[in-house]
Amino acid sequence: MSPRVSVVCGSGGVGKTTTAAAIGLAAAQSGQRVLVVTVDPARRLAQALGAEGIGHEPVHVESGGTGTLQVSMLDTKAGWDALIRRHARDAASAERVLRNPLYDNITSRFVNSHDYIAMEQVNELSRRDDLDLVVIDTPPSRNALDLLDAPRRMREFFGGRLLQWLTLPYRSRVLSLASRPFLQIADRLLGAQFLGDIAEFFTLLQSMEAGFVRRAREVEELLSSERVGFTVVTTAEPAPAAEAVHMVEELRRRRFRVERIVANRVETGAVDEQLPGIAEVAPHVAVGDTVLVEGALVGIRAAHERRAAAVARHARQVEILGRTGADVAVVADAGTDGGPGALGAIAAAMPRG
Repeated sequence: MSPRVSVVCGSGGVGKTTTAAAIGLAAAQSGQRVLVVTVDPARRLAQALGAEGIGHEPVHVESGGTGTLQVSMLDTKAGWDALIRRHARDAASAERVLRNPLYDNITSRFVNSHDYIAMEQVNELSRRDDLDLVVIDTPPSRNALDLLDAPRRMREFFGGRLLQWLTLPYRSRVLSLASRPFLQIADRLLGAQFLGDIAEFFTLLQSMEAGFVRRAREVEELLSSERVGFTVVTTAEPAPAAEAVHMVEELRRRRFRVERIVANRVETGAVDEQLPGIAEVAPHVAVGDTVLVEGALVGIRAAHERRAAAVARHARQVEILGRTGADVAVVADAGTDGGPGALGAIAAAMPRG
């Protein structure tokens, strides 16, 4: 049976990677076989799970449950190498691409290369029968949309005029009068060998068009299927909450299924919790010292008012998030920044099974 896929999105600094780790941890603790993959170049997944040596190959992490938890990071070069070998007409064609002097440079830069390989990996992982859940930790919001749009952009690249121009010197010895001035200038500026390498590379790439386009369509179909759910992560502050609402709208516009919104670091409960009280202040105040007593009480009142304002502000933002119609998981402020306390608090808020 193919695994479910959970894609975790959110703006920077809202606990997105910690949430991805927590979703994986909660599922593993409930007995599922889980793989968490980060495609965020910031690579904070290892920190969130307290693991060392996370790379392209999955690493097992103790979950404390009956399931299994593995984590890995995207390796763009390894992904491209595998992709070229998969789609090339034969081994010789694949080696010609891999040995092309421009291969590494071009594949690391063109058409959202990192994003496309990430989506290719999601497609591959979605076919494995030894996993129950794959969790994808994406880059911050705007980049996450680029990531999700990468399959469409790859299809457009193969059907666009740019590829036709790049392969023109290789496709025809007899060039049109319109194209000759362009190629003569390029030849003088870049050199004949460089221009030839570009043309050869993209000609070989063009020969793999059918495979690339087919896989891109498969990824697009996967992302909009019932097997894939999106979790949008935010805090209850106005700016990130507004970005989360925008992300939900963009995902739905693409016909993707939003499973939940996770609101992290929310001030909840009684407003006097976590505040210093008279019992804590009294030992430090001399009897009859009315100035110190008054100062202590003013400080307590100010802290109380700040917390009351935060509770009210966060409640308003949670209400706004709820208007999207998505389930909102509220995670109380654990007083940590991505550490074990935050991981445990988020994992406790995640559904089991």
